[in-house]
Parts: sequence; structure tokens; C-alpha cells
Amino acid sequence: MMNSLKTFILLSALTLLLIWVGGIIGGQQGALFAFVFSLIMNLGAYWFSDKLVLAMYQAKPVTEAQEPALYNMVGEISQAARIPMPKVYIIPQSAANAFATGRNPKHAAVAVTEGIKNLLSEEELKGVLAHELGHVKNRDILIGSIVAAVAGAIMMLANMARWAAMFGGYSRDRDRNQGGTNIISLLAITILAPIAALLIQMAISRSREYLADETGAKFIRTGAPLAGALKKLEAQARRNPLQANPQSAHMFIVNPLSGQALLTLFSTHPPIKNRVERLERLSF
Repeated sequence: MMNSLKTFILLSALTLLLIWVGGIIGGQQGALFAFVFSLIMNLGAYWFSDKLVLAMYQAKPVTEAQEPALYNMVGEISQAARIPMPKVYIIPQSAANAFATGRNPKHAAVAVTEGIKNLLSEEELKGVLAHELGHVKNRDILIGSIVAAVAGAIMMLANMARWAAMFGGYSRDRDRNQGGTNIISLLAITILAPIAALLIQMAISRSREYLADETGAKFIRTGAPLAGALKKLEAQARRNPLQANPQSAHMFIVNPLSGQALLTLFSTHPPIKNRVERLERLSF
């Protein structure tokens, strides 16, 4: 309950940040536009997020005949979790990673890369799939998609603010004599808004990752396979990071941007060491 309340508060903060940025750029009209835009983004994320993110990573659906072992693992864990069988996808990348998406358990999908199948043992892969179905069970997949959409919109408005500042932009409903002050505000938005969006994104994602780890471990009655998988995935991500969009990076089981030092300073994932320690302390 506390995690859900925290997530609601942080999602609200992300939306308010979007409206504030719109207000600085365009005054009352800009704030209204940002509010309407956030509603459209949230509705779009609700209905089409799974299709968009799967298309972004060129994920291909697979059948039981094509991937019997993977398909059967997902089916077995789904039964243990008491959720409908999600669609199964393969991402044609050598980097090892996985994510779940969709608006609810009835419309969910699990995607894994070619690389993760080659890297992990069957038990470790089962631990990863249990984690992803933990996100489905906890309804994190919709939250993650909305966060990605709103964070992307804030990044877009920050870019608009940068161009407005470069060309001496100002808000129409403000006194033109305040143009210098407004340019300073626009420059501040350019720097601070993306950082604030990322910090909120981090706060939401990190708490949900811990919860999905625990939920997934309960499905298979042990945390050891996922703990082992996380160690391998972290080491492999440093050598071969996934080509991922920063706004959707929080959806993956491990940070796909681990190979990019600057972005890891603001990682949307909790430290692997902490996750492994928590999993190893679990008992069933």
C-alpha cells in the first residue's frame, strides 16, 4: 500500500513538473497545453505503451513451437502467479536484458533478448521471468509506461525551452520588460527539468524493482536464481550495454545503460549488490 501511495505521489509530481515547465515557456496557455498534453500522453501510454515499446526494440512475438522452453517457463510462472499467460517476445540483440509491458495482466507481454537466453542457465532465466511477471502481478508495467511517456514529454519541453532561450523567447502573458528574467528561467528549465524528471523516474523505478524481485522469488519459492542472474547481467551490461532509449531504460531488469558512465550516475535501478543481498536473505 505504501509503495502504491509513493508511486501515485511521484507520478503526480512528474505531471506537475510537466505543467510547470509548460507554464514557464508559455504562461497560463503553456501550462494548460502541458496539462492537456499530459492527459493525452497518459491515455496514449495506457492503450498503446506495449506496442510502442515493443516496436522501439524491434521485438518479435514467438509461439510455443518456436521457443518451447521459454514459452513453457512463462506459462508455468503465470500459473503460480495466478495471472493470464502474457505474450512472449524476443528482442534481436546480443545484449542480455528483459522487460515486461502492457496496461494490465490481461494485456501483458514479456520480452527477452537473444543475449539473455545465451548467457543464463535455465533456472536463472526462470528467475528473471519470475521478476518480470512480478511487475505484471504488481501492475508496475502501466506505471513504468506512463513514467516513460511523461518523462519523454518533459525532455521535449526542456529542448523547446533551450531554443526559446537562444532566440530570446518570453511568455506572452508576462510583461515584456521581464524578458531577461524569463530567459534565465528558460535556461534553468533546460538544465534542471530533465534532472528533476530523471530523479522522480528513479524514485518510482527503484522501489518497484525491489518489490518485483521479492514477488518473483515467491512465485518460484527461491531468490537464488535471480540473484545469480543479476550478477551475470550486471557484468555483461558493462561489456555489452543494450542500445536503449534513456526514457524507457527503467523498464528493463538491469540498467541497459550501464556502459555509459554519465547516465549511471542517475541510474533508475537500485544497486545490484543491494538487490542480491535482499534476495539471498529471503526464505520460503
